[in-house]
Amino acid sequence: MKTKLMMLLAAMMVLASPMFAQGGAAPGAGNNYWIWIASGFSMAFASGLCGLAQAKAVAAACEGMGRNPGASASIRFALILGLVFIESLALYTFAIVFAKIG
Repeated sequence: MKTKLMMLLAAMMVLASPMFAQGGAAPGAGNNYWIWIASGFSMAFASGLCGLAQAKAVAAACEGMGRNPGASASIRFALILGLVFIESLALYTFAIVFAKIG
């Protein structure tokens, strides 16, 4: 029984090898449409989330400055730093989109 199984396995390997040797189209020969679609969706998603995050940060900073005007300098610094980090998400996504397309 074991020898029959080994023979069957060897026959399958020998017969399957020509299937893997077949040549096909070069990678990226004409299938780039998904890259464009995925790039558009990823940039739209990143930009939308950045817009929502920036609106939330500005609203919280304005509320904090309104409640405690004495701490407006530190709140403003934290707001600008937070906006820089939030905007970097969109910029990194933009750079990755152009790296994948190019």
